[in-house]
Amino acid sequence: MSHWLKQITVILTLSLTIAACTRVGLAYRNLDVIIPWTLSDYLDMNRQQKDWLNERLKEHLRWHCTTQLPGYLDWLNRLQTMIETNQITDSELQARTQEAKQAIAETAREITPSAIELLQGLDDKQVAEMNDAFAKDLRKRQEEYLKPPLEQQIKERSKRMEKRLNAWLGPLSPTQQQRVMAWSNALGDQNKEWIANRVHWQQQFSAAVAQRQSPQFPRQIETLLVDRESLWTPAYREAYANTEAQARALLVDLMAESTPFQRQRLLQKIEDMRKDFTDLKCLKAAQRG
Repeated sequence: MSHWLKQITVILTLSLTIAACTRVGLAYRNLDVIIPWTLSDYLDMNRQQKDWLNERLKEHLRWHCTTQLPGYLDWLNRLQTMIETNQITDSELQARTQEAKQAIAETAREITPSAIELLQGLDDKQVAEMNDAFAKDLRKRQEEYLKPPLEQQIKERSKRMEKRLNAWLGPLSPTQQQRVMAWSNALGDQNKEWIANRVHWQQQFSAAVAQRQSPQFPRQIETLLVDRESLWTPAYREAYANTEAQARALLVDLMAESTPFQRQRLLQKIEDMRKDFTDLKCLKAAQRG
């Protein structure tokens, strides 16, 4: 479940936003999960639970396609206009990020009742397996993101970001590469606060599931899934605000240094995404309706 939350966590950069939208497109094509919902990564569901979840996912998918995707297309139009008019500014990026947050929250709200019902039906063995999977996931992330020296963490973060940006802009210039490294340096030991906050959330989630028959359980899960920011540690809240600000500054500078080829490549990627969405049968049906 924490992996699911990570996937729908607020988009910090245009590249991550676009990547998230692409995942939604893949979810529709594969009828895999909706945003994506990967509880199965942490839970061994029985056949009855799997069948029930598949039916719920189909219902959520229809809702999402008919009510949410039209707004995604409008969002892509605003993003395209920003690029075409060279208005990649801090204020515009803040506006697009806030719109993305609202869309994510609306979808989270929609699927929360299904998550509550599924979690209430777990037996003790499944809950123990879920907690074991949480612990395994945490150890893996600590090994990857915290164990290396800080200097290596910064270099690896820069590499990951450059790889994402290359996919949407093409090869970065030396100046752009230096800017990405400066961005990663500015985040410092952000990995530490991110992992600590992840532990904090998992502990609260596990405690809630342990009392899943409690009358307070639905509200607790709604808070954990929809209002998760209210549960952040103070240190992570501060680190996250810095992360958002640094990401916006990075994108403003990268686009200011971008070449006509890079901007055209980015616009083509957006156009390809728009086509993926508009080609979906459920969206066409909604538009006809």
